[in-house]
Amino acid sequence: MSVHLAPEEIEAESFRLIDEEVGTHPWGPAEWPVVRRAIHTSADFDYVRTMVFSPRAVDRAVVALRKGVGIVTDTTMALAGIAKPRLERFGIDAACFVADPEVAREAKALGITRSIVAMRRGAADGGNGIFVIGNAPTALFELLRLIREEGVRPALIVGLPVGFVGAAESKEALLALEDEFPDIPFITNRGRKGGSNVAAAVVNALLILAEEAG
Repeated sequence: MSVHLAPEEIEAESFRLIDEEVGTHPWGPAEWPVVRRAIHTSADFDYVRTMVFSPRAVDRAVVALRKGVGIVTDTTMALAGIAKPRLERFGIDAACFVADPEVAREAKALGITRSIVAMRRGAADGGNGIFVIGNAPTALFELLRLIREEGVRPALIVGLPVGFVGAAESKEALLALEDEFPDIPFITNRGRKGGSNVAAAVVNALLILAEEAG
């Protein structure tokens, strides 16, 4: 294969190879573009079997994005990975509060992680946007607490924290949320894998689907 390919040609060839290697899979036309982009950004085919979508999560996410709801991420890396031209197309404001000096001071004073305080800051206006968590299990646990105790109602949760302490457990807690709050859509995966790059890739896939819906 020529190394002198345009970026869009490289992406198309990557997707072709993914489709070829995966073959038959259980995903429908709404979910597969999201799963495929998670594989594309991570080169990890485990996402074919570990991704989980609440009912109509993709459709509801597309509607929310087309309405221009805000996005809150738990890391600057996730924020940096989301395609800014597509956000601008829908007039979407995206923010990450974890690096805010005030967040750092409050976290130190309270003896908690900055991720927890950042989630509280992101939900301060009612928390009806899209929350994208690609690193900290504590951020996802705190978001679930805000839902149960403070009436926060996200338009979508992308819950893909990564690591060994609490990552898998926080995702299982998110999955259990469906029994209590079936009106809150989410996209997650089982196990320890995840990451800011994968979380951003999920959002980018949803943004592309939102564009195509128009």
